[in-house]
Amino acid sequence: MAQQGHSEACCTVPPAVVGDYKPKGEYIDLDGMQVYTTGPSSATSAIFIIYDIFGFSTQALQGADILAYADQNHQYLVFMPDFFYGKPIAPGTFPPDTEEKKKRLSEFFAGPASPPDTAKKVPELVKKLGEKYTGVKKWGSLGMCWGGKIVSLTSQSGTSFTASAEVHPAMVDPKDAKGFQVPVCILASGDENPEDVENFKKNLSVDNHVETFGDQVHGWMAARADLKNERVKSEYERGYGVLLDFYHKHL
Repeated sequence: MAQQGHSEACCTVPPAVVGDYKPKGEYIDLDGMQVYTTGPSSATSAIFIIYDIFGFSTQALQGADILAYADQNHQYLVFMPDFFYGKPIAPGTFPPDTEEKKKRLSEFFAGPASPPDTAKKVPELVKKLGEKYTGVKKWGSLGMCWGGKIVSLTSQSGTSFTASAEVHPAMVDPKDAKGFQVPVCILASGDENPEDVENFKKNLSVDNHVETFGDQVHGWMAARADLKNERVKSEYERGYGVLLDFYHKHL
């Protein structure tokens, strides 16, 4: 499994903004669901992001903008739906070190964050976005933490996507890898079970890039990114560069 990789896109990814970040996109209404939308309307490829359980974090929104605009020669329309309808899990729920927090987390994953139920919504959302943005010919997906599981479930037979990616994925199940129908990029943190990540890669029969950022925590490319830390900021930027290289190859 690759541990370090050269990324051509790292040369174009702008430095991450530390502190108050002003998103470049806008929120559109899609049948009552808010969708963060960024990138040029002329783009012919799109990336559908499934965020983590903390919802629209500034770090995730900044990542979406990086994917949309970082490479002037290959830009994307990027969409991030609000699956939780403005009610993500409260940050104070972590760590789940009390019975009340454990109960709250369990109910969240059984309800609004149910992976199978969420996965069922994805094809219809992609279809509706495609009807609205008719210039898009290819779709990629990106799952962050919890969203990584949704990507695994929606990259199987009949998938809407041409390429898929997961960053610091949650609930890594090597059995999911056997059904992947499209190329996939997996960027794991040092917190994921390395055996699960390795077995996931072994079970893939599609083109793939699997890399572990061993000194980064689960969530370093999304809500848990401490961009005031220079090492985290550097690996956040490098991670998005690796994603761009992957999407450039497949979208």
